[in-house]
Amino acid sequence: MCEYGGSMTEPSVYNLPTPSLLLDVNRMTRNIQDFEARLGRLGVPLRPHVKTCKNFELTRNMMPDNAPGITVSTLAEADYFFSHGIEDQIYAVGIAPGKLDDVAERMDQGMRLKIILDNTISAGFVAEAARRLGCRFEVLLEIDSDGQRGGFGPNDAALIDAARELDAAGCRVLGVLTHMGASYNCRSRKCLVEAAEHERSTALAAAQALRQAGFDSPMVSIGSTPTARFAKTLDGITEVRAGTYVFMDLVMAGLGVCKPEDIAISVLSEVIGHRLDAGEWLIDAGWMALSRDRGTASQAIDYGYGRVCDDAGRLIDDLVVRSTNQEHGIVADRHGRPLAADRFRIGQRLRILPNHCCATAASHAGYWLVGEDREPSRWLDRCSGW
Repeated sequence: MCEYGGSMTEPSVYNLPTPSLLLDVNRMTRNIQDFEARLGRLGVPLRPHVKTCKNFELTRNMMPDNAPGITVSTLAEADYFFSHGIEDQIYAVGIAPGKLDDVAERMDQGMRLKIILDNTISAGFVAEAARRLGCRFEVLLEIDSDGQRGGFGPNDAALIDAARELDAAGCRVLGVLTHMGASYNCRSRKCLVEAAEHERSTALAAAQALRQAGFDSPMVSIGSTPTARFAKTLDGITEVRAGTYVFMDLVMAGLGVCKPEDIAISVLSEVIGHRLDAGEWLIDAGWMALSRDRGTASQAIDYGYGRVCDDAGRLIDDLVVRSTNQEHGIVADRHGRPLAADRFRIGQRLRILPNHCCATAASHAGYWLVGEDREPSRWLDRCSGW
């Protein structure tokens, strides 16, 4: 792990602008180490999904020695990380035909950018662009393992049709990719274990179908933080893609993937007012700072727009951000009990743990690095755009 040294002039949680995004380096480091150890025991390399952190220094710490590369979700991310020397990337969003010229240009520059698609119409667009541009696109075929998004079925004849059309145009069909997003809907350990195995077996079935049709399919790429955490075996899988694990969030805590105390990012805010009649307090962090994500609403415990901590990151009772407007939030007791008039003071600083770390982090230009018993040390920026 690299060292995070200090370079700012005496930053403090008491003089940072609010709202600010804080990153607890100690918690993040433990999350990374725990996740890598887990995959190490399962014998599968990690290809981290960097849409969560969007920073090279953090990504470098997320990449074990056997990492085949990274996963990105925008071409802006691909460019940013390529400029820092990371060539092998999966652009893990179904390819838009209008982006194929851009992908070809990046491949000409040396970026080993793999694209994905999940239908024969898109395969036709890629094949046409391959011939027109003289580009040998590298393609993964997305498999539907949960019925929630796009993807080929593992026994779908269209899977083989797409592979053949791509191959005929000179493209390289690398194999299959899937993401078991339905794991986020699980409410028990048993469900998560079953989801992980279903993700694995569905991907393997699709890869086997391609191999029987004459395609090598060297890559069988799966991944989500919950399924990687609860998988019993990953035999046959060539890589795992995951990103949320680096920070964790309240949704992950609700799934049993982590504890709230493991969540590495929080939004620093300041108390700006109160509603004495309702027993609630106002802070200067609204949905622009916390995001509109309500991922815990369907879980056993609904944390509103985030869970409230003190300025050192310690959880405060059962307090949540009950509601938000654009630039302010309302802090309340989760059970509806009114807070005392002296519970907080105007100007007091609080931290808010996010429901969804990717969404909350995306609201900010960068992080202030903090640690347990340590004031902010310095600032790291995040890449942005599409």
